[in-house]
Amino acid sequence: METAISTINSLDTVWVLIAAMLVFFMQPGFALVEAGFTRSKNSANILMKNFVDFMLGSILFWFIGFGLMHGTGNGFIGELHLFDWSFVGDSNIPAECTLIFQTVFCATAATIVSGGMAERTKFSMYIVISVLISVLIYPVEGHWTWGGGWLAEMGFHDFAGSTVVHACGGVIALAGAMVLGPRIGKYTKSGKAVAIPGHNLTFGVLGVFILWMGWFGFNPGSQLAAAGPENATAIAHVMCTTNMAAACGGTAVLFLTWLCYGKPSLSLVCNGILAGLVGITAGCDMVSIGGSAIIGTVCGCVMVGSVALIDKVLKIDDPVGAVSVHGVCGFLGTVMTGLFALDGGLFYGGGWKFLGVETLGVCVTIAWSFALGYAIFKILDMLFGIRVEPRVEEEGLDVYEHGESAYNA
Repeated sequence: METAISTINSLDTVWVLIAAMLVFFMQPGFALVEAGFTRSKNSANILMKNFVDFMLGSILFWFIGFGLMHGTGNGFIGELHLFDWSFVGDSNIPAECTLIFQTVFCATAATIVSGGMAERTKFSMYIVISVLISVLIYPVEGHWTWGGGWLAEMGFHDFAGSTVVHACGGVIALAGAMVLGPRIGKYTKSGKAVAIPGHNLTFGVLGVFILWMGWFGFNPGSQLAAAGPENATAIAHVMCTTNMAAACGGTAVLFLTWLCYGKPSLSLVCNGILAGLVGITAGCDMVSIGGSAIIGTVCGCVMVGSVALIDKVLKIDDPVGAVSVHGVCGFLGTVMTGLFALDGGLFYGGGWKFLGVETLGVCVTIAWSFALGYAIFKILDMLFGIRVEPRVEEEGLDVYEHGESAYNA
């Protein structure tokens, strides 16, 4: 124990704890985005789900998830360390600092799912889903990359979670939306998509600004150190690439929607900013600022096409665009790390190996998360039904599921 304490650096510890606070502050950001992009009659339900993700996630990740993700174990899964976090060993930060930083990441993965399943999911069933994400789906695939598992041994690189957090959450949201089916009134009898506007774009915009700020903890905090010129330079670089990708993602969507739809769409610009942030998260430490601008731009543009494809062609109802923003752009950002990484990227003379590893890593993580998520949703649906009754959906989940409304006259 004395050896472990002697390696702890105070500046590193304070920086990681501040970063953890910023990532935690992303929770109200997600809550505002999801509430703003959905109807007022379901606001209390959406807000409650965001509380549940963090409350239960904190308890269950401490209880079992942290050990399964970061325990030694084997290449596939860690090992049980019930209510124990001390096994992380010697480090520049205390074991409890590692625990809280990893906890806020786990909660983020779970929160992504609630948006894609909004306005029609039983609250009781959502609790079960959130629990299983925190204790099984996320810790296992997280171990492959961040716990010293088989992907880490292959050289797979996901600095802050384009794959581990965002693609995972995005494809689980896709599985949930597929099993649930679309909201009542989303599609006409002929199959034409009907827009169901959110009730408060101001909330949505404020949520995106909060998420943008929180990402400055999400990505730079993943350096896990601040002391010394090397770490200081790395943090500054990651903050610049993170910000540039967000700015370019939003700007690209502004002009693309203006060109395609005749007017620039505020709601899509919001998702364009988030698309850029999700995309850069994997390689923010490895790409140049110019590379981050390209990644943000590509992710923003592809997100617009993905939203239209999922909504109008595949006819999958995703109220907040979670699948496109987190799933599609998490995949894209990881693969483009294999292209634009200054050290090992295909466009910088690194050959095909790193790109292949990045593509393999994101594909197997998506396959695991989607397959397990879909199986869980189908089993729960067959046993208990995961969708509320039509009357509840039409009149709003707030009163029926929680006995109160977010807005009272």
